[in-house]
Amino acid sequence: MYFTKNLQRIYLSILVIIPIILIILPATYFDNGKSICLSVVLLNKQCYACGMTRAIQHLIHFDFAEAWSFNKLSFIVLPLIILSYINAIKKVFSKC
Repeated sequence: MYFTKNLQRIYLSILVIIPIILIILPATYFDNGKSICLSVVLLNKQCYACGMTRAIQHLIHFDFAEAWSFNKLSFIVLPLIILSYINAIKKVFSKC
């Protein structure tokens, strides 16, 4: 993907700011509220990703038991997200 220098800086800033915001937010920030998952809203059934946001937020804050109770797949998904972020940051720096 071709980025100008300014767009590279903005993209890199977003990649850095999002995890910082998630770390600053309390672990219980996403625990309450109505589900926006389409399978829950339309079919009233949970999908494999239901609870993933809450589970990853608890994993970020090292609350492993709570993360496990929300979604067991989060222990696989979070490392993949971290690797994806690292690769995206490497791509931005390699084009600078």
